Amino acid sequence: MTKRAAPVVLVATSGTGKTTLAHRLVDGPGRYVFSVSATTRPPRPSERDGVDYHFLTREVFEERVGEGWFAEWASVHDRMYGTPRSELDAAANRGDHVVLDIDVQGARQIRASVPDAKLIFVLPPSLDIMMARLTGRGTEDPEDIARRLKSALDELQAVPEFDYVVVNDVLDECLMEIRGIVERDEAPAPPGQDAAEMRRGIAGLLDGEYSAYQQHSE
Repeated sequence: MTKRAAPVVLVATSGTGKTTLAHRLVDGPGRYVFSVSATTRPPRPSERDGVDYHFLTREVFEERVGEGWFAEWASVHDRMYGTPRSELDAAANRGDHVVLDIDVQGARQIRASVPDAKLIFVLPPSLDIMMARLTGRGTEDPEDIARRLKSALDELQAVPEFDYVVVNDVLDECLMEIRGIVERDEAPAPPGQDAAEMRRGIAGLLDGEYSAYQQHSE
């Protein structure tokens, strides 16, 4: 009997390059796809229902949450987003791996609803590189960066819950590791970066070292 394709769940802190990894997986070799998510936000002029999103009213969305229609869902800035189970089932039956770029809470929901999903936590190669990626965007003020660092503390605490940990140092090498996990059940190399050590470093920045870091990097 042919093994069903499993969803691929990617979770990472800000400044890790997770979204780039997800798009490169889908655009590269192998059978990787994005699912069509559901949302309560109104469609933009160029968006089509059932193609870009399944556009639902909040009332319908909440009804479907109660019916177990979603494999995972979340409320973000007063809008609701979710992954329909039907999208995962249809992709699995076609032999396609659905790539889910979600947060820790979403990953926990997927673990509960889709036990064969591959849960992969992506670490940055170092705290310095993570901070360089965050500050290098030039689009976020110190308060936004501090908020992302606080989120990273919680996210990194969840690393032991994941099946695999990879480090996004060289993008193509990280992609090869993820494909090996998904397509051949290969265990990745032990990560050189330690999540607990990174948490301690982030905690130090939040405890007053961030202003010094800013001055040093300017």
